[in-house]
Amino acid sequence: MIVTCVTIYVKEPFIPNFIEATLDNHRNSIKEEGNLRFDVLRCISDETRFFLYEAYSSEEAAAAHKKTAHYLKWRDTVADWMARPRAGVAHSVIAPLEKDF
Repeated sequence: MIVTCVTIYVKEPFIPNFIEATLDNHRNSIKEEGNLRFDVLRCISDETRFFLYEAYSSEEAAAAHKKTAHYLKWRDTVADWMARPRAGVAHSVIAPLEKDF
């Protein structure tokens, strides 16, 4: 399993549009083969800060996500709405192990 955590800061006027575009990406991403989880989170203390938690069954499934039409549409749509470049960090999972599910 591989998890990518993405931190995104959105320019305030674009927050509603960002949420709408990101929810569309979310709805399509959770249908992908190999997707285990795709959470969209918003920081309580800073409403311009968002966090995407993306879990895939393998590195190949995570890489395939970045080639989907819905991801490419999201990436291009939200690019100018970001206050700074998004920061995505891939992680290997220590726990829970797949057998724990």
